[in-house]
Amino acid sequence: MPTETAPQAPPATRRGRPVLTLLVVLLGMLTLPMAMSGTTVALPRIGSDLDASGAALQWVVVGYFLAASSFMLVAGSLGDIFGRRRVLTVGAALYATGTLASAFAHHILFLDAARLLSGIGAAGVMTSGGALLAATYTGAARTKVFASLGTTAGVGIAIGPTFSGWMVDGLGWRTTFLVFAAAGGAILLGTRLLAESRADTPSRVDKAGAATFIGGLSLTLFAITQGSKSGWISGGTLLPLAAGTALLITFVRVEKRRAARGGAPVLDLSLARRPAFLGWSLGSFGLGAGTTGALVYLPTYLQGTGDTTAGDAGLTLLLMTVPVLALPPLGARLVNRGAPARHLLVLSLLLIAAGNAWLTTLHPGISAAALAGPLLTIGVGQGLSVGIIDAQALGMVAPAQVGMASGFLNTVRGGTGAVMLTVFGALLLALLESRVGSAELAGRITAGAGGHAEQFTEAWRIVLWSVAGLSTGLALLVHALLRPRTRTAKTTVTDAAPAPARAPARTH
Repeated sequence: MPTETAPQAPPATRRGRPVLTLLVVLLGMLTLPMAMSGTTVALPRIGSDLDASGAALQWVVVGYFLAASSFMLVAGSLGDIFGRRRVLTVGAALYATGTLASAFAHHILFLDAARLLSGIGAAGVMTSGGALLAATYTGAARTKVFASLGTTAGVGIAIGPTFSGWMVDGLGWRTTFLVFAAAGGAILLGTRLLAESRADTPSRVDKAGAATFIGGLSLTLFAITQGSKSGWISGGTLLPLAAGTALLITFVRVEKRRAARGGAPVLDLSLARRPAFLGWSLGSFGLGAGTTGALVYLPTYLQGTGDTTAGDAGLTLLLMTVPVLALPPLGARLVNRGAPARHLLVLSLLLIAAGNAWLTTLHPGISAAALAGPLLTIGVGQGLSVGIIDAQALGMVAPAQVGMASGFLNTVRGGTGAVMLTVFGALLLALLESRVGSAELAGRITAGAGGHAEQFTEAWRIVLWSVAGLSTGLALLVHALLRPRTRTAKTTVTDAAPAPARAPARTH
């Protein structure tokens, strides 16, 4: 009869200035979500100043997600090879440069390009930051640290819209980018004080894997975003989609061949065949899929269908984002006291589904009090599990692979943001266009120009019901993937079972 074996508890920390590493990484995890969520409330003002709307305007946010998600996996693997601190340093420099350029943009295409650069930098910061923490902390300490990471990201998401709303109303959207650029500079300076960490036996760069993955994912995400502008069956959508799909298929073949020859691939494909790791990754997708649309597009709806200012819209979003600030430590505490982490994740996805369904009570002029119930429900769902996913998933891989695994998780997270931003916006545009009879008018309405509030609300309700259904389906699938499985007659693998002990990553 199979028995469950518990691994020996590793030391709480490793060498490498753990407290200082944590502080620098937390600064990055605070400011990068602020730059994401805060930019959304500035979109109507940016569109007005730069005479932009529709897809070009949405790319201020979507482009950031697309670039970040396309480079995260590669950034994680490069960190394992060349050093996670080094990749963090380069990422912070690119992020600060792109954000500074955004502050001085006088054309929407220049701003979009600057945001792409910021996204590439963000990939290095977020992936290497998580990998440094995973290489520095282990055991219960790792769970607590990643809970603090989730809390800090929640703070950034929570105060980002409010902070940016006040800045936009008082000093303009350019000042907001200047502040975020200064924060990026502070992260860059902080990285110089950290100890380096890399795999014990770093291999050569998987150039073919990196090129095919970046190209394939970028083209695929571009095709998805392009579909909302030029149509889903146009050449501008189908051609990049076909090319991206072909490159991703090539990427899989390249990685299989490299692994068979004993090399270190950009992505160890065996991770995707492990149900538990796949379940945690899918859970990360679910948390983003169920919250991104409301977080990004709700401020524009409130400003376009009523007298809500950017600052007031940011304050309203606190109802959804404050739980993300407060609840990650609770989730970590429950897990450390024996609560099954998989149950918390499934509960989170069901709460997010319920919150989106409840949000269909949305109507023009809706008060903050009426929004409190659905937004708090969504926020609680995200907050309970956002701090435990990385700790659980990274605990399943060898120390030498934490950069690659962190990159994969962040690719899922960033890709979710990019896809959901586009799909949510595209559905809104399509549904609104079918009601107002003009793609141009629908684009102006979704950008916050006002008018046709009833039709805009109908489109919102249909999209919200779709998100609720998706979240429910993901909850059921995650529950199935994270069920304990017996692999051999002697060992039962649980949802948090770590990988077999291997040589730890080097820290200098």
